[in-house]
Amino acid sequence: MLKCLPADQSGGGNSPAPKLAFTLAEVLVTLGIIGVVSAMTVPTLMQNHQRKTYVVQLHKFYNEMSQALLQYQTDKNAINLKEAGLVSNDDIGEFIKSYFKVVNDCGADRTPCMANEYKKISGTAVSTNLNRYVTLASGASLGYSYKSAAPANILFSLDVDINGQNGPNIVGRDVFAVYVYENGIIDDYGASAPVSKDDRENNFENTCIGTAADWYGCFGKILNDNWEMTY
Repeated sequence: MLKCLPADQSGGGNSPAPKLAFTLAEVLVTLGIIGVVSAMTVPTLMQNHQRKTYVVQLHKFYNEMSQALLQYQTDKNAINLKEAGLVSNDDIGEFIKSYFKVVNDCGADRTPCMANEYKKISGTAVSTNLNRYVTLASGASLGYSYKSAAPANILFSLDVDINGQNGPNIVGRDVFAVYVYENGIIDDYGASAPVSKDDRENNFENTCIGTAADWYGCFGKILNDNWEMTY
């Protein structure tokens, strides 16, 4: 409650107006309320900011990889990536080294390019088990494997850790499984690309946020939600 301080009693025709002030108790209560509200809202704001940062980094990689694949196909004067010559792990490695600046080639060893272990949002521990690993100048690390036995249209798979070994190393936050198709489209797992929204959603529900050892499903959800991390 605001308190009125007593006016000057020294006399005179024009007494000064009463001064209004907060009591110490009122100030302390106000500060306490501000502290509680901050404690409730600041962590959420920070989480939202971090998620946006992850998506920006992922989108940057997606754009750069898409442009590189298109340029590779154009340079080879081919109608698709398989015809252009991406038919083995060695071919994929040469492509990456030609169109990206590789700062560390880890070969078949996932560390130190990738983290030794990752977790899913569900808490399930998983690890990347692809054929080759590299770290790019951007700070992103990649694992890649040519998918000869995959659905016919998938050319190779990529495990993308957008910030290398740095945390949180959680699938769907800073690491994603993506697939490169013969037609040059980068998408989630499916029979052909672009993958349908329904199939992406099923992948997300069954695999990304589930306890299965597979990684895919998170990237497709971000595509469905127009490059927003809504989960």
